[in-house]
Amino acid sequence: TTRNIKKRMITPSTKKQCTLLLLLSCLCLDKSYAAYNVLLIGGTRFSGAAVWKELYERGHTVTVYNRGKTEPRPLSNESRGEFYKRMASAKFLEGDRTSPSQLRALIDPSKYEYVYDMNARKVEDVAPLAEMFVGKEQFKQYVFMSSAGVYMASEEMPHVETDPTDPQSRHAGKLESEQKLRSLGIPFCSFRPTYICGPQNYNPVERYFFERITAGRPVCIPGHGQHLTGLGHVYDLSVAFCNVIGREQFTTGQVYNIQNTQAITFDGVAKAAAKAAGVDPSNVKIVHYNPDFYAFPKGKKAFPMRPQHFFTGITKAMKDLDWNPVYDSALAILEDSYQNDFVPLKESGGLKGDFECDDIILSGATSPPPSSSESMDNAATSAPEAAAAAAETGPKPEWMQSFDDEGRRLVKDAYKETKWMTDTTGTGRKMKDVRISRKNAPAAPAAAVDKKSVSYGDFTWS
Repeated sequence: TTRNIKKRMITPSTKKQCTLLLLLSCLCLDKSYAAYNVLLIGGTRFSGAAVWKELYERGHTVTVYNRGKTEPRPLSNESRGEFYKRMASAKFLEGDRTSPSQLRALIDPSKYEYVYDMNARKVEDVAPLAEMFVGKEQFKQYVFMSSAGVYMASEEMPHVETDPTDPQSRHAGKLESEQKLRSLGIPFCSFRPTYICGPQNYNPVERYFFERITAGRPVCIPGHGQHLTGLGHVYDLSVAFCNVIGREQFTTGQVYNIQNTQAITFDGVAKAAAKAAGVDPSNVKIVHYNPDFYAFPKGKKAFPMRPQHFFTGITKAMKDLDWNPVYDSALAILEDSYQNDFVPLKESGGLKGDFECDDIILSGATSPPPSSSESMDNAATSAPEAAAAAAETGPKPEWMQSFDDEGRRLVKDAYKETKWMTDTTGTGRKMKDVRISRKNAPAAPAAAVDKKSVSYGDFTWS
């Protein structure tokens, strides 16, 4: 009967069982789901916006601090309604992060357990804010966005967190910021991502490939195309960042590499981008060139990635943060970027269509060399060869336009006499290394088996 069932449900034995189950469920509950007050610096673009969304979805209260110059907008996987709810849940502060007086007027450091610093580039950005949290008992972690670009180039890959860093890198300011945080004695951790991709990426990494492939243009790639690089997805980065919460016993004082678990060659990125765009990779023309061979317009990058091996090991992050990349292949990353970023951008007319650097390269490059598995002795026309040929018959790169017939003959002969040089990237492959440089310019490193140099005018060919 109903009465008997009710009586059985409230027996002392059943109560004990229910209490035990409740205690076990509480013990198993991940502490990262407790709600905290988070101060998010930046937060309106790309990785900052993704971290804000992830924090919000986990129930944290987010205060967004920035200059107010960039309006927030919905992410690709977020409806308008969801975006408005996220906006309504947040508090917004506008100010200069480098101004101690503005920071003190706007921020009460006793109210926040976590700071997520997404946009600092130099120590002057970090110090005024971080110093406010020194000695605050409730404060749990300062989470800092650094860069894998702080690592010194190495012959042993992948980069791991204990690798030597380069104080002369263009990310030296981030390295100095890490050192400042450590010196202040506040609990902090730092993330060093490689190339993070995904919707709303303002760094045109994947867009570089998509724009050329969909326009039917060649894809210009520096070097031999076999440099290995690391890609990551912005969603995976946001999850790793947010997994810091509740894991301070592991993360305090640590740095973490972030990307997916693999590395891919530059040529491989071009082919994966073609697949993501629905184009047969065999129909994509890849042109290899020596980046030292050309002078590009000031302020323009001919290629969005470093012409070197650049990828990291992420075992430490996976272990300490209980984290695994969801987008764990270059193709998966690029497919999402193509569908949810490039296609809408193209349809809205937002592509720049700037191929000026490509045209400079292609003026002296008619076809790419073979892949590294083929013999360089049978190489097709590469950028240096084509440019050397252009010494006699145009079109000529800018640096060659002032050469007379004698200068062009010397350049061509010097190229023919260039011997094998060892590629110093650690791959063990061989390549022809031909460089044009102005006199008194710093010599580019190369281990030459046999090296000849020809000077003419203001230029040296080696």
